[in-house]
Amino acid sequence: MEQYFPIIIRTLILYILILGIFRLMGKREIGELSILDLVVYIMIAEMAAVAIENTNEPLLHSILPIFLLVAIQIILALLSLKSKKFRDIVDGKPTIIINQGKIDEHAMRAQRYNFDDLLLQLREKDIKNVADVEFAVLEPSGTLSVFQKNENKKGSGIPLPLVIDGVIQKEHLEKIHKTESWLLEKLQAQGHSEVKNISFCSYTNGNFYIDIKDEI
Repeated sequence: MEQYFPIIIRTLILYILILGIFRLMGKREIGELSILDLVVYIMIAEMAAVAIENTNEPLLHSILPIFLLVAIQIILALLSLKSKKFRDIVDGKPTIIINQGKIDEHAMRAQRYNFDDLLLQLREKDIKNVADVEFAVLEPSGTLSVFQKNENKKGSGIPLPLVIDGVIQKEHLEKIHKTESWLLEKLQAQGHSEVKNISFCSYTNGNFYIDIKDEI
C-alpha cells in the first residue's frame, strides 16, 4: 500500500491544481476552445500524467512548467484583449461560407473546408437543404453558425462588425460595398468623430450598433 501512497498524493495535488488553473483560465466550452487553448490544455494534461507516473522525480519539476504555461496563456490572453490583429493570428477569423444563399467555394478552399463538412454541420442543425440557408459562418472554433432564410423575413443580412477595438474592418466594408469615408461620415452624423474611441460598431439592415470604449 505504501508504494501507491505517493501516486495518490500526487494525483490529488495535481487534480486540485489543474482544476484551479482551468477556472483561472476562464469558462469556455470544449467546442469553443481556440487552437492556443487546446495546445495549452493538452500540454498541461500530459505534464500532469508524467508527474503522477514518475514518483522518483520531485513534483516541483512538473509543477513549474505547468505554471509557466499558465503565465504564457494569461499574457497571450491579455494581448488578445488589446489587439484585434493578434487575436486574428492566434484564434483566426470567422469566415462566411454561405452569403445570401450562395456558397462561397473560395472561402471554403481557403479554410480547407469541404462540402461533406458543410452538409454534416447543417444536418447537425436539422437543416436538410442548403437552399434554406441565408448565411452560414464558420467560426474560429470550427463550429458553423447558421441563419435560415425564414429567420430573416424582417430584414436581410447579418450584423457585420465595421469597427473592433477602434480599428476599421476594411474587409467587412468591402462585403457591404461601402468605403471608409462612408463609414466615417455615418459615425460623425451620430456624434462619433473619433473611431479610436469606439470599441465595437456593427451594421445590419441600415442600422448601426455602436459601443463606446469603457462606457457602461
